Amino acid sequence: MFTGIIQALGKITSLESRSDGACLRIECPGLQPDRWKEGDSIAVAGCCLTALDIDAGGFSADLSGETLDCTSLGALEQGSEVNLEPALAMGDRLGGHWVTGHVDGLAELISLTDLGDNTRLEFQVPDDLACYIAPKGSVTLDGVSLTVNRVEGSRFEVNIIPHTWKVTTLGRLKEGDRVNLEVDLLARYMGRLLEQQQA
Repeated sequence: MFTGIIQALGKITSLESRSDGACLRIECPGLQPDRWKEGDSIAVAGCCLTALDIDAGGFSADLSGETLDCTSLGALEQGSEVNLEPALAMGDRLGGHWVTGHVDGLAELISLTDLGDNTRLEFQVPDDLACYIAPKGSVTLDGVSLTVNRVEGSRFEVNIIPHTWKVTTLGRLKEGDRVNLEVDLLARYMGRLLEQQQA
């Protein structure tokens, strides 16, 4: 479980393709990964991955074919930066919202507007995910917990404050880029319950 509060940016130092997926190597010395245990969960651009081959400089993670197909991780290259968050520990502050690291789909950046003291981003999402996004509700974009400002059909807007713009990969986005989207956990379960009641 995660909170959507990014702890550091990591850098992809290698991406090795395999017959059934890939293996990433991520450099992140600022997170002191040598304190982790093999098998710990780490959110990488919002995707829950298992940390392997850990040392003081970083860690590796295996990616399945499903992960490559359903997330933006397959588009990463050597040198790409990614948002990182270690799993929530008992007693940690919950600064964002409940985030599982299970990506629901990809959201495409439609427009980016500089408002001076913050930046407004408008995203388009797949129609089947639009029903889970509500004004003043929460979404996770590339691992960042955000509040939805406005929803219109399958589009929604969020505002990014200067701090988040600076310390996450959101500040590097361009129109047309796609990011990992995780809808709110409670909205997902409520939607499932309503489906069962209507069946």
